[in-house]
Order: sequence, then C-alpha cells, then structure tokens
Amino acid sequence: MDAADRQIERRWDQFHTWGPYGLLVVGTFLALATSDLPSVSAADWSEFGALFIAAVVLQLWHGPRRGRGTPSRRGTVYYALRWAIAFALTWLNPFFAFYAASGYMDADELIPGKWRRLGLFASAIPVAGAQSGGLPPNSGPQWIAFAALLVANSGLQTTVAHLTEQEERRYRERAETISELEHANTALQQALDENAALHAQLLVQAREAGVADERRRLAAEIHDTIAQGLTGIIAQLQVVANAPDLTIARTHLERASALARHSLGEARRSVHNLAPVALADDGLPEALKKTVAEWAERTGIRAEFTVTGTAEQLHEELAATLLRIVQEALSNAARHARATRLGVTLSFLGDEVILDIRDDGRGFDPDALPERTRTGGFGLDGMRARAERIAGTLTIEAEPGHGTAVSARVPLVRDDR
Repeated sequence: MDAADRQIERRWDQFHTWGPYGLLVVGTFLALATSDLPSVSAADWSEFGALFIAAVVLQLWHGPRRGRGTPSRRGTVYYALRWAIAFALTWLNPFFAFYAASGYMDADELIPGKWRRLGLFASAIPVAGAQSGGLPPNSGPQWIAFAALLVANSGLQTTVAHLTEQEERRYRERAETISELEHANTALQQALDENAALHAQLLVQAREAGVADERRRLAAEIHDTIAQGLTGIIAQLQVVANAPDLTIARTHLERASALARHSLGEARRSVHNLAPVALADDGLPEALKKTVAEWAERTGIRAEFTVTGTAEQLHEELAATLLRIVQEALSNAARHARATRLGVTLSFLGDEVILDIRDDGRGFDPDALPERTRTGGFGLDGMRARAERIAGTLTIEAEPGHGTAVSARVPLVRDDR
C-alpha cells in the first residue's frame, strides 16, 4: 500500500470513528433548537439524557476504527444496540434520525452477509418515520407516506449495498490476481536464477568435456603419428645395429631419418590441430595408397590398397579419422599379426564410406583382449572411439590362426570448401 492509499484509509478510519458522534450532536442540536424547552417535562429530559449517555458510552465501548473491519458477533451486537438507542431517540424527536442514519455507514463491516440487508432495513425505519413526520405515524396518510418512504429508503440502501458488495468482490479478485502474479513472478525469477546457474554449470561442464575430449584427441594423434614413427625409427636402428654391411645399414638409416622427419611434421601439425601430413597435398585415396606402400616397404609384408566406387573429396575431419584408423591397424599388424599379406579397401557407397583392413596373420580372440595399460597403445578402443566420434561404427572380426578383419563404416560427408 502506497502513501496515498494509507492517507485515504486513515480518513476512512476517522470518518467511521467520529461520524456517529457527529450525527448524534447534529440530531441533538436540531432537536433542542426546534423544541419548546420550557414545556419539556422532567421525565422527557431524563429519558433523553439517559439515551444520550448510553449512545456515547456505546461509541466509547466500540472504540475507534483501525482499518477495514470484518463482520463479527461483537459488531452485530454494537449495531443492534446503536439502532435501538437511535430508534428511541427518533421516537422522542424526528431530528435524531441523523444518528439513526449512521447504520448506513458501516453495516457491511459489522453485520454478516445474510443479515446485512435486515440491518439496513431496520436503519431505514427511524429515517422513514422522521421523513414522514415523526414516530409513530398518527394518521392514514402518514402511514402511507411512512410505508412508501420505508420502501424507498430500504430499496435504495439495498441497491447501494449490492453494488458495494460487487465492487468489493472485484477488489478482492483483483487483489488475489495481483498476489498470484507476484507469486508467479517470484517463482519465475527463481526459475530464471536457477536456469542461469544451471546454464553456467553446463558451460563449465561443456568446457571441461571439451578439454578432456581435446586431450584424448591429442593423445590419439600423438600415438598414431609420433609414437608410431618412433617405433619405426627404433626398428630401423635395430636393423642397422645388426646389418652385415654398410650398404644395408645406410639404407635403414635413410628410412629412419625419413620417419623422423615425417614424425616431426606430424608433431607440428598436431600442435596446430591440422590434418595429417599425408593429407596436406593429397586426397584420402592417394594418402592411403602411399601409407600402405610405405608400410609394406618398411615391414617387408606384401600389402595392397584398393578403391571401389566413385571416389569423392571427403571432409578433412572424416579423411583424417579414416587415415588414423588405417595407421593404427597397420601398426597393430606389424607388431602382433605376423602376417604375410595385408589388404586395405576404401569403398564409396553413395552416402557411406567403408574402410576394410584384412590380414592373414595369427589372429586373436576379441573377447580375451587384456585391458589397455598406461604403456600400451590406443589399439582397437582408439580406432572404435575415432569412428564413433564422426557418427560411425567399427567392427572387428578375428579368430586365432585365421587372421583379422577391421571394418569402419562412416557417413559420407563431402568437403564443403
């Protein structure tokens, strides 16, 4: 409630508190001014004095109004006693109808709903009696006038009371609506605050997940490039250590040097998050062909590369992932398979690309693989994770003594450059 509303409420309190006193004084003044005081009997003065004192005491008992009241039994008793005093005073002198009219002011605050109209009708009786010439009516026309005025006064007050009730009902509904809106706004603000906190938490989690994913990617990149290159260099240097003549040693030293330069380029590109060196100038088919040929020359294992379907320029992330899968598969075959032949097939099938790597090595039992250790490679789990990261799948078919087949199936995404 703002200052203006509080000021209005204070004035209403003053009006309801002092209004009955004022109306009683006005009625008393007019009654005394229009009466023939010498002719007033002592009994009338005593009766008037007793009623006047009773009215004042009743108002003091009721006390001042402090805010809008609600109907109660105490309020109903106060209203009934005040009406009885006002009716008696009006019977003595019609001008005390002013005091009787105070019943119109606060019936809605003192009397419960179903009795309120009865209270207004009772207040209209002394008012109509005063308007028709005083109580009791002493002639037929005065009775008719009294009845007409009673109907008019009670009907008017009932209509006003009905409109007041309607307005109060709308006021309460508006107050309830405002209260509900305030609660809704509070709940909405809390939801917005919680949403902002959740959004911030999700950003942190997404950032942490991105960092973790980037770490895994870099670890896989290093494993597939630098680690494999270093493994090849070590293998070439071991051959040099056991070489029977200088020509063979020089050949393997040149291979080790080439592998070192290749690994250095891969390291630089991994740091800058670029495509593999093999894809820098060639498409995926050419890069796979060179990779398989270099691997065959380095390991001495017969290897073939085949392309089926119409080759297309693939998105760089897709091409890099398939190349890394082939590199990991070749590395595994060199270390574990003891194969004599190996084949790599890249198939373009409309909206899919299928990569198959097969060897005739000793194979293995996929269900008996040991868990990856800190010193081990990324292996099959790494290849599968790479395929799944680009919405693909990777299947392994292997059996002890019957070789291994690795198949990666990924959606075809063309290069948008």
